Amino acid sequence: MMKKIWLICIAIFIATITIVTQSEQVNADKQPHYVITTDASFPPFDFQDQNNQYVGIDLDILKEIAKREGFTYTLKAMSFNSATQLVAGSQADGVIAGMSITDERKEVFDFSTPYYKTGVVWATKKGSNIKSLSELKGQTVALKTGTAGADYAKKIQSQYGFKVKYFNDSNIMYNDVVSGNSVATFEDAPVIQYAIKNGLKLKIMNADKLFDAGWSGFAVKKGENKALLTAFNQGLKSIQKDGTYDKIVKSYLGKSQEHFTGKTSDNNSVLGLLKTNRKAFIDGLIETIKLTVLAIILASIWGIFLGILGISETKWLRGVSTTVIYIFRGLPLMVLAFFIYIGLPTVIGTKVPAFLAGIITLVLNEGAYTAAFVRGGFEAVEKGQMEAARSLGLPYGKAMRKVIVPQGLRIMVPSFINQFIITLKDTSILSAIGLLELTQTGTLIVARNSQGFRVWAIIAVMYLIVITLLTWLSNWVEKRMKN
Repeated sequence: MMKKIWLICIAIFIATITIVTQSEQVNADKQPHYVITTDASFPPFDFQDQNNQYVGIDLDILKEIAKREGFTYTLKAMSFNSATQLVAGSQADGVIAGMSITDERKEVFDFSTPYYKTGVVWATKKGSNIKSLSELKGQTVALKTGTAGADYAKKIQSQYGFKVKYFNDSNIMYNDVVSGNSVATFEDAPVIQYAIKNGLKLKIMNADKLFDAGWSGFAVKKGENKALLTAFNQGLKSIQKDGTYDKIVKSYLGKSQEHFTGKTSDNNSVLGLLKTNRKAFIDGLIETIKLTVLAIILASIWGIFLGILGISETKWLRGVSTTVIYIFRGLPLMVLAFFIYIGLPTVIGTKVPAFLAGIITLVLNEGAYTAAFVRGGFEAVEKGQMEAARSLGLPYGKAMRKVIVPQGLRIMVPSFINQFIITLKDTSILSAIGLLELTQTGTLIVARNSQGFRVWAIIAVMYLIVITLLTWLSNWVEKRMKN
């Protein structure tokens, strides 16, 4: 029994690796090919438009440069911190995300020729009584990690005596101020201006005098990808010379925001948002279901295998089971995801595709929890059952397969159902490594239209519908097993 389970587990795992790896391979005739990361929740520099295409000042510049310099690229959209870590860990070749050029970052990255000069503004909620920086003393200010706004706020924090808290997403940071949890925020001028034009209820306090003006640049890991950096610089010089660069910038800072977000009437209703973003929601749902189904199958196989080891007659096998369960139940899911996707490649020297990293994360984590209740389910079977089977001359393995496992599985069915639901919900955490499932889909839509309440309500209902269907299916299976 254990041998068959082990062989099935290996076969499915190998098949998964093969499928994912093949899907990410690029034909040799398209070389040179690079993996570029970005923060797709940073409009007008990097975001997803109403047609679910990644656009923005940064990405249009990159697209034009790639065309002129003869290279192709795969774009990976994720949080800013994850985007930079992938490049620092050699999981990606470059990052373009409105990234400010600082002395600290120059220790880790090589930057291109600066391509955009910006400055920092501070903003409060519309109607706020705060009029000057001195009035921030003792108050909480919301900042986005890795931005020029956050860097500037830290420089003046001791001078003005305010407290800070950090966010990985611009929209969540903005709404923390709108809701009154924070009194102000510091942000790159064009980014927050774009959001305010799109309906964000904030007010810029220093529109006529920008703070800490600086430059943004494209970055690669220090000492690596010199050919890519050279190509970017050459292409940038070319598009600046013939006026293409100016056209790109004006297209985002000059056009009506409806050009990118859809009609205002569409964004102001749930039905309108569903209509405008139908494909994005469907694609996110499909990705979530794929992750859930594959993770449930593999985690169940892995968990049953570990659970059987946990009641083995051999002491060291029980020890292996206990150790594995202890480790992967103890690790937070996001930490495990970052380790597998960002940390592990630096050790093994091979890139791990995001989908594969997500599946491995779920299997290890959910499988450990599954193993714990599987072991408990087998131990719940009366000891007399095993004694009776052995007294009839059945060897241990056959007694387990014919007597203990069938009874134990019936006991475990409610626990399996619960674990299936938990696995579905845990897929949302994998948005941190750039997987475009339902949660990441919602983040990108909100970044584009700032309709956080309506978008997240839609996402919540979609999760509840899938969970309900999964529960009905599981209950049906449970009834069939009892008959």
